[in-house]
Amino acid sequence: MAALTKIALAGEGGQGVQAVGEILAEAAFLAGMEAAYIPNFGVEQRGGVSIAFVQMGTERIGAPKFKKADILVALSQRAVERTKRYLTPNTLFIYDSSALQPPEIDDQAIGVHNWDTVAPEAFADQVSNRPGKPLQPPPVGKAVGIPAARVAKEELSPRVFNIIILGAIIAASRILPPEIVKKSMEEKFREKFAAKPQLAELNYRAFARGQELFQKIAVAEGAESQWNRRP
Repeated sequence: MAALTKIALAGEGGQGVQAVGEILAEAAFLAGMEAAYIPNFGVEQRGGVSIAFVQMGTERIGAPKFKKADILVALSQRAVERTKRYLTPNTLFIYDSSALQPPEIDDQAIGVHNWDTVAPEAFADQVSNRPGKPLQPPPVGKAVGIPAARVAKEELSPRVFNIIILGAIIAASRILPPEIVKKSMEEKFREKFAAKPQLAELNYRAFARGQELFQKIAVAEGAESQWNRRP
């Protein structure tokens, strides 16, 4: 395990990016690691690209933000453009490979973040079930496309799209035990899980599915062995 792993996660407001960042940082804290989470919503107050910067590991964290990422996750084409500067030849790039536009996520649904960035009027053309152009990842040595939007829509629920992504990050990073991440999820969504236990099960399934998807696709694409040889 690297002494300190730097993760940048970006998507449209409403895709649950900040919830994933919070869960990751809290899980690292529960695991006894150093952890930092910084949200960034760009210059737009509503309808803009939402970015979460997360650092976790055993090394002391010197600055809350960073210039280059070990893992970069982009969930929309605008997110790709906003964050490609964080790429290095050794960065693992994870993106949503679904031939669907980003799924619509209800502001009150499980799996969305609590920040007031949901602005359907700003990206209404992007949050539909109509077929659209898949993301175009930038040139990078290690890229893994996860069909998170399609799997969420067809197998689970669009509302847990971001939890599928969370599972993929956990499988990719191999830093945090999944059970600790589940505890972090339970803490964040305590009231909602208590009110509707079926929502907890839905999120657990999405989390497990994300791990499974990354492992299967990374092995098939040869990215897993490359990532394991990172410095």
